[in-house]
Amino acid sequence: MRPASLRVMLKHALTALVLLSSAPALAQLPDAPEGDPANPETVIEFGDTQPLTIRAGEGDHDFAVLFADTDAERARGLMFREALADDAGMLFDFETVRPVSMWMRNTLIPLDLLFISEEGEVTKIIVNAQPMSLRPLPSDFPVRAVLELRGGLTGELGIMPGDQVVHAMFPQAGTDEDDAPDANLEEDAVNEEIPAEEPAEDGAAEE
Repeated sequence: MRPASLRVMLKHALTALVLLSSAPALAQLPDAPEGDPANPETVIEFGDTQPLTIRAGEGDHDFAVLFADTDAERARGLMFREALADDAGMLFDFETVRPVSMWMRNTLIPLDLLFISEEGEVTKIIVNAQPMSLRPLPSDFPVRAVLELRGGLTGELGIMPGDQVVHAMFPQAGTDEDDAPDANLEEDAVNEEIPAEEPAEDGAAEE
């Protein structure tokens, strides 16, 4: 055997070894059957985007996100998308507080994953998750939601664990402390209209 041929064989062997060593991260499952959210032919309707704000140390950052709160929507996620705008993303609502694990199956672009508590606090961030990887990406803590943004964006905007996410699904969303006194004054004004000697009707307080 010629030395040149031996070198070629060794080169091919090393290439195969590198590919095999990276296979767990890049391997893909068999093609999904028809109707499976992981099948690109399956149509998943997410509805209109919803407003979301991240209150970070360097200021507020506003996004228009798709909302995934069904099994099919959570399974599809951002699969097959070739780009993601800087003011776009996807919010996954897991409906209960529990440890969760994400992956990047059929996801063509790198993403930042923000794990969010029931109160809307960012508890963990995974930056630039590898496209097409099946490696589990765990929350490490019980969480209510995960927000996916364009890969690397959290670092560019200075978003960190401990920052607050404002969205309708979180309890603080839509609550403005500055408005609270006005609301109380309005309630007091209504109460003043009821004579002290006349008890309120049943259910009036709930209305």
